[in-house]
Amino acid sequence: MSKSKSGRSFLEKFRHKYRLSIYRDETYEEVLNLRLSRLNVFTLVGATTLVFLIIVISIIAYTPAREFIPGYPDAETINNIYKNALLLDSLEAEIRKRDLYFNNLKKIVSGEKPDDLSNNYDSGKTYENIKFTRSSEDSMLRDMIEQDGQYDLLIYSGRKPVSSITLTHFFTPIKGLVTNSFNTANNHYGVDIVAAPNEVVKATLDGTIILASWTIETGYVIMIQHENNLVSVYKHNAELLKRQGDFVRVGEPIAIVGNSGELTTGPHLHFELWHNSTPLNPIDYITF
Repeated sequence: MSKSKSGRSFLEKFRHKYRLSIYRDETYEEVLNLRLSRLNVFTLVGATTLVFLIIVISIIAYTPAREFIPGYPDAETINNIYKNALLLDSLEAEIRKRDLYFNNLKKIVSGEKPDDLSNNYDSGKTYENIKFTRSSEDSMLRDMIEQDGQYDLLIYSGRKPVSSITLTHFFTPIKGLVTNSFNTANNHYGVDIVAAPNEVVKATLDGTIILASWTIETGYVIMIQHENNLVSVYKHNAELLKRQGDFVRVGEPIAIVGNSGELTTGPHLHFELWHNSTPLNPIDYITF
């Protein structure tokens, strides 16, 4: 009973009413008269403190005033940190390339086989565990396109290229070694050119990019529409430098040679040349 009475008396103390009166010192005139309790005072003080904390936190979080807090970096410092991180990453990449270069020199001097620098250029990324799978939507799209093309009247018949492009000067898209030639019997409508790693692929003529995308089989692909109904195709790129709809000049860089897609055995460029929907042998017009 004593415990319950003491608990009640404690709560009753918070509910007891008190009167706060303020008088003018000269005339003893009552200026303010408030009827309060301890509970009201605690509630008012707590609510005021909570609102004050919310305002302070909002100012620190969403205004530049947080920069005045000791130890908090300003916008210029954050920008410098970001730039230094990029420079440090580039420096690490250059150091790795230098170490690989010196190791290959040692192996060549000692008669050993040097490592392929193109495979070790970006040692921080691994692509061995990537698996490309065809979804049901992809298979349905392939079947639909194949069915639409079954009754096309324009079929490659092995006819010779028309003479309207014989005087056209084609710019060499990339310098390298042709490892797989043009062969329509094997559905190989272009040539494969092996070049140095990270070599730049250039546009063979002036034109507009009508396709700049990625496919499972051919990786990063870029296609350019030229005058005289000529179309050039560049497949298996590591990176595309232009977007669909861009106009490019002859010799302008459009991609980086690579090894993307399933139908590839190593870094190279698969280059195709089409005229009036007929595949041409690029070797007949371009010296690689």
